[in-house]
Amino acid sequence: MEASPSRGAAWNEARAILWRHRRALALGLPLMLLARAGWLVLPAAPGWLIDEVIGRGRHHLLVPLALAVGAAALTQAVASVALARVVGVAAQRAITDTRLRLQARVIRLPARYFAGTPSGALLSRIMNDPEGLRNLVGGGMLDLVGSGVTAVVAAGVLLYLDWRLTLACLLGLGVFGLGLRAAFQRLRPLYARRGELQAQVTARLNETLGGIALVKAYGAEGRERRAFARGAHGLLRNAAASLTGAAAATAFAHLAFGAVAVLIVLLGGGAIARGTMTVGELVTFVSFAALLMAPVTDVAALSTQLSEAFAGLDRIRQLMAAPTEDDEDRGALPVPRLRGDVAFENVWFAYGDGEPVLRGVSFHAPAGTTTALVGASGSGKSTLASLVMAFHRPRSGRLTVDGFDLAELRLREYRAQLGVVLQENFLFDGTVAQNIRFARPDATRPEVERVARAAHADGFVRRLPDGYDTVVGERGIRLSGGQRQRIAIARALLADPRILVLDEATSALDSESEAMIQEALHRLRRGRTTFVIAHRLSTIRGADQILVLDEGRIVERGTHAGLMLLGGVYRTLHDRQHAAEADRFVNPGEECVSESA
Repeated sequence: MEASPSRGAAWNEARAILWRHRRALALGLPLMLLARAGWLVLPAAPGWLIDEVIGRGRHHLLVPLALAVGAAALTQAVASVALARVVGVAAQRAITDTRLRLQARVIRLPARYFAGTPSGALLSRIMNDPEGLRNLVGGGMLDLVGSGVTAVVAAGVLLYLDWRLTLACLLGLGVFGLGLRAAFQRLRPLYARRGELQAQVTARLNETLGGIALVKAYGAEGRERRAFARGAHGLLRNAAASLTGAAAATAFAHLAFGAVAVLIVLLGGGAIARGTMTVGELVTFVSFAALLMAPVTDVAALSTQLSEAFAGLDRIRQLMAAPTEDDEDRGALPVPRLRGDVAFENVWFAYGDGEPVLRGVSFHAPAGTTTALVGASGSGKSTLASLVMAFHRPRSGRLTVDGFDLAELRLREYRAQLGVVLQENFLFDGTVAQNIRFARPDATRPEVERVARAAHADGFVRRLPDGYDTVVGERGIRLSGGQRQRIAIARALLADPRILVLDEATSALDSESEAMIQEALHRLRRGRTTFVIAHRLSTIRGADQILVLDEGRIVERGTHAGLMLLGGVYRTLHDRQHAAEADRFVNPGEECVSESA
């Protein structure tokens, strides 16, 4: 039967992995054969002992026979230990190499891939799927080869002793082989499904732990416990089905071996009664028959392990086949030092198959100018900024930088000239200096401190227990929101970008901090093309142009003064926000009454 494309691809991936570790496997092969050779000596000894030493009185052969058995056992033990060491290290190296390949592949996937795939699921696939290689490289294939060699040699000896009895035994094992193939085909989809369930459960648990403050704030512990329980019980049902299939294969093996034993008793006993076989030959036949059946038992166990390994390889292949940004960059143009002249030309964009988020957007942001994006939530501001950052591509229309179509430029080189402060600022679990230096790992400490001062972060950083060497915790949990934001701004400034994107860059700051940051950003925006997204309209009065978006369209554009005179959407947003802020300061007592109520 012809292999399915998925199965063929998994086999190709398996062959590629085995080839990468061919040296260790080549060393393991003679060790495996040496260990199996010891196995072949041991079952021959009882027959010699019964027929030659005891039956014919050749007692002088007793000591040499015992030494041969001891040497075979020692050889088998030493070779087995060496084999386990060689293939064990090779398996661990294969797992590590595959994890590195997957991680390198995943971080180069386009941003749109992450929008539809939970990070916990990707984490599970990187860490768990390669584990199956332990059964593939760590002796799995070598054991199959060794089992085959042992079975062939044992079958040859058995045919020499009694070909009729041997053919009867092989017929029983052939029936078992057909049953084993059917079990293998049933188990593989179960293991594939287990990997998917594992990824889903890991993803949900990762989200729960990442948002534990929100979970506790809304008393959602019970809901999350039930959601995790549903996933865990799904894994349990899958494991139960897998174990049932494996147990059925083992039970079928026992039945096949029982049938072989019945044939040996009937036919072998009859041969002894007729005088065509000695007792020693029958004992040797039974020993080698056991040696023939033992590899078959190994194959039954290995089929379960290899089913799991190939299911993991299927998922690994799918992830490795996903196109990356490097694939998209092939044939793209190199990026020179940019001036930062950005233009949108009738750009339309939608996420997936959804409704358009941007509808025919056109504007020009000359190099060195500041463009502010204003509008209600969902109007398309962040989407427009994500197109500037090349996280997504326009569905139609063009986005040009210095006259080059951004879709034709190398993303890595373009983003090297891009500075970003996102609305959800992210800090790594490292020191303050490491988080600032993330934009440019080779930056010196004086350069780090300089941009920190420019972002008005130096003061609070020096008051931390270890200053710039203070560990900020996961996602910067040991810092306040405003402190995290200033670290993020310092990081963007260190990149010395030609194009700067500030997505709610001052949203987490109080009024005093915001004033300091606005002053620093005003100074540092000179010579850079800057895109600013801000709900607080007071922060963008100095922008060279303000674009007002509504349902994905630019409905107004101009300076702050011009838009105020126009008296349209911008003026309405401004007056509404100004009135809300004024009411908060003029009537603070009402807020207190409302709070006490």
